[in-house]
Amino acid sequence: MYDSIIIGSGAAGSTVARKLAEAGEKVLVLEKRPHIGGNCYDRLDAYGILIHEYGPHIFHTNEEDVFRFLSEFTDWHLFGHEVVANVHGELLPIPFNLNTLAKVYGQEQAKELEQILIAEYGAGSRVPIMELKKSAEPKIRAIADYVYENVFLHYTMKQWGQTPEEIDPEVTGRVPVLLSRDNRYFQDKYQGMPKDGYTAMFERMLAHPRITVKTSADCRDCMEFAETGVLLEGTEFTGNVIYTGALDELFGCVYGRLPYRSLDFRLEHFDKESFQGRSVVNYTVSEEFTRITEFKFLTGQQDTDGTTIVREYPFAYTGAKGEIPYYAILNDKNRGLYQKYADRLQSLKNVYLLGRLAEYKYYNIDAIVKKALQLAGTIRR
Repeated sequence: MYDSIIIGSGAAGSTVARKLAEAGEKVLVLEKRPHIGGNCYDRLDAYGILIHEYGPHIFHTNEEDVFRFLSEFTDWHLFGHEVVANVHGELLPIPFNLNTLAKVYGQEQAKELEQILIAEYGAGSRVPIMELKKSAEPKIRAIADYVYENVFLHYTMKQWGQTPEEIDPEVTGRVPVLLSRDNRYFQDKYQGMPKDGYTAMFERMLAHPRITVKTSADCRDCMEFAETGVLLEGTEFTGNVIYTGALDELFGCVYGRLPYRSLDFRLEHFDKESFQGRSVVNYTVSEEFTRITEFKFLTGQQDTDGTTIVREYPFAYTGAKGEIPYYAILNDKNRGLYQKYADRLQSLKNVYLLGRLAEYKYYNIDAIVKKALQLAGTIRR
């Protein structure tokens, strides 16, 4: 009945499903959750405010093909996303940049430090904090020590349950010191939100006559991945299978559970115009939570009274009911464990792994959409 089966309906699964359907394939999408959209799923809360069920997702990209593809299914609320850190009650722009430098050190001293930083690394550079700490220049190391202690260390330990030294450089490299006065959290050309929300965008993406979507459908209830092939309802399936879920859980965690960090989201509504006057405040030296997001400042929604926020509390994923794996904990040991699971599929030439969970990697939305576009092109050659 189907040419391809896509397991998961988030950014990865929905994109590849649409492209394969447009290429003439009959596609089945199996989604374990009762809704489409993966972790980008958004909905109206009881107060009519559009919230992100699984934490805030800000779209940003320099990839023209990705932006063009997604724009087929949505208009945009575009804006330059800005984040501040609450450091002992003072709000500082992050990533730490030249504006932050002036707030911390004062204009006169900051001017001298700015010249030293730019001479060492170049104007506009993004310098990982761990690289700054290795500088031979004492004044640069002093800046690095301030950033490390007040912006990076405690936040990182809350987020990952590890010290920065224990975390893979791929992760720490995503938290730079920015040698410019650009207060935007990202410097990409396109930044913002789908105008009607992510769920509406994915609904349009999957609304194709050759796509069948089944929600509340766990692939493990109807499929088997054996060395000799894939079975669907007990019958051999020779079409393509694109799997976007947690790879260890596909095989019942027989080699042990892959470590992830999870998040506990605690929503709260206030009958006032605003709670914090901005979209995101990170709490880098205090509080058990990592950040507070005020949704209406992300979505641009203006048609409701009151405001809804969410606090994020990180914790170690255990696989318990209701927990969701969000961030792979990358190190050699965990990559080795992942590879044991991936090796179980090596003999199956028609099975493809795609996405954060299936590949045990970190992807931004644009990166996984681009990879999904490429995979669809590869399959259809």
